[in-house]
Amino acid sequence: MEQQDLSKRLLLALFLSILVFIGFSYLMPNPQTASQPAAQQNATVQNKATPSISNNLAVAATAAPIVEDTASLVTVTSDRFVLSIDNMGRISQMTLLESKYKNEDGSALKLFNPKEVKPLEIRFSDNALNDEAFKTPYTADKSALDLKTGEQSVKLIQQLSSVTITKTITFKPTGEYNIKITASSPVSYFITTGYRPVADTTQYMVVKGALINEADSTIAIIEDGDAVGGESFKGATIASAFDRYYTSLLFDLKQGMNVSLVKESNDNPLIFISGAQDMELGGYIGPKDYKMLEAISPKLTSVIEYGWFTWLAKPFFWLIQEINDYIGNWGWAIVIFTILIKLILFWPSYKGMLSMQKLKDLAPKMKDIKEKHKDDPAKMQMKMMELYKKHGANPFGGCLPLLMQIPIFFALYRVLLNADELQGAPWILWIHDLSKMDPYFVLPLLMGATMWYQQKITPSNFTDPLQEKIFKFFPVLMTFFFITFPSGLVLYWLTNNILSIGQQYYVNLAYEKHKQAEIEAHHHKG
Repeated sequence: MEQQDLSKRLLLALFLSILVFIGFSYLMPNPQTASQPAAQQNATVQNKATPSISNNLAVAATAAPIVEDTASLVTVTSDRFVLSIDNMGRISQMTLLESKYKNEDGSALKLFNPKEVKPLEIRFSDNALNDEAFKTPYTADKSALDLKTGEQSVKLIQQLSSVTITKTITFKPTGEYNIKITASSPVSYFITTGYRPVADTTQYMVVKGALINEADSTIAIIEDGDAVGGESFKGATIASAFDRYYTSLLFDLKQGMNVSLVKESNDNPLIFISGAQDMELGGYIGPKDYKMLEAISPKLTSVIEYGWFTWLAKPFFWLIQEINDYIGNWGWAIVIFTILIKLILFWPSYKGMLSMQKLKDLAPKMKDIKEKHKDDPAKMQMKMMELYKKHGANPFGGCLPLLMQIPIFFALYRVLLNADELQGAPWILWIHDLSKMDPYFVLPLLMGATMWYQQKITPSNFTDPLQEKIFKFFPVLMTFFFITFPSGLVLYWLTNNILSIGQQYYVNLAYEKHKQAEIEAHHHKG
């Protein structure tokens, strides 16, 4: 690759990589949300293989859990949610009451699939005991808890032939809870976070599955479709079953937990935690709201992850959140954040744009050198370098800002696609929810128009007609893909385009003044 072509090819590669990335997000359906016939779903749940774990204990999965609806034993109500506990001692459903979480038809959002394994389900290693447990209902000392005045507790008891299981659950208004489990005699059992929430039905390329915070604080993520069964983690502090915005998690930040995964239908992971005769765990079910999780423990914010670029996305989110806390509007926070990023990158971008201007002006001379020394590559390269040095041009000048933009875009893409805080967050006028598409397509159309105009005023010297056509058609493709993307993400891109146009105008004017000054200096010398 010749040096003078590197910048434009990097730019084209950046555009194409973004196109492939968002195109895959837009076009590929989520296999996890693909519908299955009810009979097939039931058969899948009833025929789970028995998983193994590191301490040679096994979950008795051959005794099928009850999949049909079971009687409600306890109802837990707060200002934010209604939670149901069934007569198997499991959290059978959580319904979110806040308006920002309502479905498109206005109905309240339910987090769990009633046909899947439910949170706080216990399974015993002894198959006979496990079979008995799924036929023996729990009793409760209360039928309803009202959390509007504060935390409340309920005691659930299951009397089996050889052991009595007592669950004491203390719920808090935020969705946090504490569970104490006591077995009347030593018995091997496991408790689960349940199958992950299924509240997100979008087709964006987001991570869903199981997240384990291991004993050494590293994060292990087993995505839906990637579970092999039998994965085990000793001393894990957090185990989270999650989708795009929501989580069901259990945690023990002091002593840790022995966690094992079962391979569910479609190779999806299901989390189980080894039990003890007396054990206590913390838990949380609800949105992955940063401040809510941080209030429980700052360590729980680790369950909010953004894929490969989490290391950069987390500080980005922190900064946008700080701006929002100050101005009170997530849309303007995104705009201000984009301005700050542009200011940080202004100088390298400015130098890169100047280099592109100089290379454009030098294009005819570069072409002459290629023609004159086409049979002597070494001499051609030497003459090119002499040309660059004489005119102060840097063939690599435009590379750094382009390379810096790649991780910035992908990290911010993940933040704006995964942040629960954007749900129901308005910006201005017709944008009432930054997590949803622009209902009138104004932002994506403006984004495409500004991208086209930015290209028009940006110097280019493509020698490959195919590259040039792809480059010019890119605004149309981007507009098509961004039509249904969250308006918060489109707002970032539109703001970035507008700032880039302003920067390009500034560079163009500065370069013209520079050239005029060189001409005048040359005349004075003459």
